[in-house]
Amino acid sequence: MERIAVFPGSFDPITLGHLDIVERGQTLFDRIIVAIGHNALKSYMFTLEQRMAFLEDTFAGFDGVEIDTYQGLTVDFCKSKGANFILRGLRNPADFEFEKAIAHTNRTLTNREIETVFLLTGSGKSFISSSIVRDVIRNNGNYTFLVPDAVRI
Repeated sequence: MERIAVFPGSFDPITLGHLDIVERGQTLFDRIIVAIGHNALKSYMFTLEQRMAFLEDTFAGFDGVEIDTYQGLTVDFCKSKGANFILRGLRNPADFEFEKAIAHTNRTLTNREIETVFLLTGSGKSFISSSIVRDVIRNNGNYTFLVPDAVRI
């Protein structure tokens, strides 16, 4: 059975932390679907098209990595793609507490058919978040050491 994981997020923008999780996740899964979820309650700095382009450029040449978008529940998207895993990155204990609640909910919603796998972000990248990157960009700071080359606008 093929091991397929969905790595969901807004990726506004993708960071080196996200890239780290996908690179390391490739050793665990046959296929990783990096999926931009639409959250109607969020306002984004980058358009969906820009975020898709960032992801496509970043993961060009990566075997077994696909880029997609979805609306609605992540577990419903996973089912539509035949994925039995959700891949999530953790930077700190606060991330764990937040993600743990979502993982338990997702597992209950799917009658234990979909399992969440957590990877700790590499120590040199654990301070990076998309919100920090956006703040640095808004204030004309140097953000290039926080993101893949594709995001350097």
